[in-house]
Amino acid sequence: MPRFEPFIGIRYDIATLDPALVTAPPYDVIRATDRDALIARAPANVVRIDLPVDGEDPYGDAARQFVQWRADGILVDDPQPSFTVYRMDAPDENGVIRHTTGVIGAMELTRPGEGDILPHEFTTPKAKSDRLDLLRSTRSNLSAVWGLSPARGLTALLATDEAPLCRFEADGVTHSVWRITDDSRIDAIRTAIGSAPIVIADGHHRYETSLAYRDERRASEGNGGAADAVMTFVVELVEDELEVGPIHRLISGLPEGFDLRSALAPFFEIEEFTFTEAPTVRRIEQLGGLVLVLPNEAWLLRPRPETIAKSRDLDSSRLDLALASLPEHSLVYQHGVDHIRETVASGAAQAGVLLRPVTIDQIIEIAEGGEKMPPKSTFFAPKPRTGIVFRSID
Repeated sequence: MPRFEPFIGIRYDIATLDPALVTAPPYDVIRATDRDALIARAPANVVRIDLPVDGEDPYGDAARQFVQWRADGILVDDPQPSFTVYRMDAPDENGVIRHTTGVIGAMELTRPGEGDILPHEFTTPKAKSDRLDLLRSTRSNLSAVWGLSPARGLTALLATDEAPLCRFEADGVTHSVWRITDDSRIDAIRTAIGSAPIVIADGHHRYETSLAYRDERRASEGNGGAADAVMTFVVELVEDELEVGPIHRLISGLPEGFDLRSALAPFFEIEEFTFTEAPTVRRIEQLGGLVLVLPNEAWLLRPRPETIAKSRDLDSSRLDLALASLPEHSLVYQHGVDHIRETVASGAAQAGVLLRPVTIDQIIEIAEGGEKMPPKSTFFAPKPRTGIVFRSID
């Protein structure tokens, strides 16, 4: 079963820095304009090291910046190993406050089939190479993989009446952080998480990158050392602790004048769709289809029986089947209905496709069956902030 251990965390000095300003959303949901805005608000924002883009050697610059921040006291080391309890409270699309509580520790790396870490999505090569270059340079885990544990009672083990190490608001979410250093609580959490397999919810690229880097370290240094584990945020696998949303698609690069609606007709029954004030994702769940977004129109796509028969029961799989029949094109993954509509309306993409969310039961079934979904099939919310804690693997 997975080994899960405390570690000496590296954290922002919250006595002098506002965590709401120096932390950031995950690197893969940040646009260039978002990155610039984060740095403008706080020069020490974590995107400077977790999402390096400038200069001839961006990954080397990130590593040097990380070292400098530690030397300057912007980042400080914990006095002893600990688990980090991290809670996020946020309203869902119906205005109901939902909470996600998990624990950050160092999880032993194993490949699928070797141990009890179960991925559920395929990954894309470019994202993996980016994270590997960053890991090689910084020799640190800058953001956590997100794992789901079926261990019953894990959430209760994380409950505390103590004052948090920090609590702040960012992007409509309340983030609260505690450190656990008590040996008995550490043992209880370690035992609970080690009692059952872990399903990777988010961070597949970081997990696969960490495996590759571990193997490099073993080959060059004889053992992986601290690189044998990866910083992981583990949440109990229950509906109350999780909200799974869809990741939509943006399509570009099709021939000028290409009739995308007609090209999708062999795979979907198509009817006109009108956006209303009601939550769009909930509406398309009720209507039983996807939505094709074009510059001045939208269409509901209900999978035809033959499409259902040829693909897994996932919108991403059915859309992939249809997209494989199109001329060469480019695909961008994007969360948020408004982002899709704005991008298509601006002409930055030819079309968008809105998908329905995957269920938790589907995630478990696919992971336990040793299979994987297409890339970017799930979006877990709210997203943990990068910069809550770092872990050196030097």
